[in-house]
Amino acid sequence: MEALILARVVQGLGAALMTPQTMSVITRIFPPERRGAAMGLWGSVAGIATLIGPVLGGVLVDSAGWEWIFFINVPVGVVGFILASRLVPTLPTTSRRFDMLGVFLSAAGLFCLVFGIQEGESYDWGRIAGPLSVWSLIITGIVLLVAFVIWQHVNRGEPLVPLTLFRDRNFSLANTSITAMGFSITTMALPLMLYAQTVRGLSPTQAALLLTPMAVVSGVLAPFVGKYVQRNNPKYIAIAGFAGLSGALFWLGSILTPDVPIWQLLLPVSLLGLSSAGIWAPVSLTATRNLAPSLAGAGSGVYNTTRQMGAVLGSAAIAAVMQSRLMANLGGSAMGATPGAALPDQARAGYALSMGQALYLPAVVILLGLAAALFFARPQKNTAWSGDAGAASARKDDGPADRRRETTPADS
Repeated sequence: MEALILARVVQGLGAALMTPQTMSVITRIFPPERRGAAMGLWGSVAGIATLIGPVLGGVLVDSAGWEWIFFINVPVGVVGFILASRLVPTLPTTSRRFDMLGVFLSAAGLFCLVFGIQEGESYDWGRIAGPLSVWSLIITGIVLLVAFVIWQHVNRGEPLVPLTLFRDRNFSLANTSITAMGFSITTMALPLMLYAQTVRGLSPTQAALLLTPMAVVSGVLAPFVGKYVQRNNPKYIAIAGFAGLSGALFWLGSILTPDVPIWQLLLPVSLLGLSSAGIWAPVSLTATRNLAPSLAGAGSGVYNTTRQMGAVLGSAAIAAVMQSRLMANLGGSAMGATPGAALPDQARAGYALSMGQALYLPAVVILLGLAAALFFARPQKNTAWSGDAGAASARKDDGPADRRRETTPADS
């Protein structure tokens, strides 16, 4: 277990280095009026991954063994490394100082908060060791994060997170929306998969295939949505996406019974895909549209961090809700049920009801994203964007012109 945790830490480091770069590169090489199509394609890739990841994971678990969910990423990583080294352009950069205190405060604060929330149920929300309790850990995390924000405000050098980002109304609101999206998209999968395997007796592969309509619909529509929002106000399609996602989750939660036909489950799952396609590109475009190139990296990092924080909080919250619903509906008799193991007939209805009720949590939380989207300001033409558009076809070294650009007032 210790080796597995250590390996996951290294994976997290790699993800932290890689994930913000995708949006950052898109923001820097595409001008605002062309960025919607790029964000749409970015969203369609996410939709396809939503299908391939769980299905392939199920196949590997059913056949080769769970270890292969890690091994399969080795060739993927090698291909990604080669493509990135050959195709990702070299963009103009500026020298930066590392905000070590900001890194420490944010890392320690997030660790305490996330660990406390995720592991609180394991310690019955009581003491972890000696005087250290779950709640003291959570409070410490909140205090450290508040200290981090204060430090970012008073730091006259180069703060880790430039708070000037949040002066842009759309950036702040889009981060609220994507946090709700990260929360909901993560929490919805677990109750559905447990229902499929424990109540319906489906294999991991068969359970993952239930998400096929969502991934296909989202992947196909996302590029078209991206092209649409670059010419029109993304606010309205984002509102429709959030409303549809909430409705689909309420619908899905209300029909989870032991004997509901599979085709009826696929209808709200398809609506989930349709709604997701109306969220990824519009919200991402809203968040990045007004960012100057010099803030693209920091903005993308903040945006992805808030999405991941939503996912982490959702993972912890959905576990607590499922446990409480199982206790209420079954008295805890199915708490230790192994996915795929047969439940007694008298417990199947209660287990299905519990998983359905758990889906109401992401259905409600996603409405926070809807509320934020209601206040998106109509995007204006970003006249401050000087652009790295030429970098889309740049050579690995663009010569003195790029170096001269490093000291322009726009970057300052």
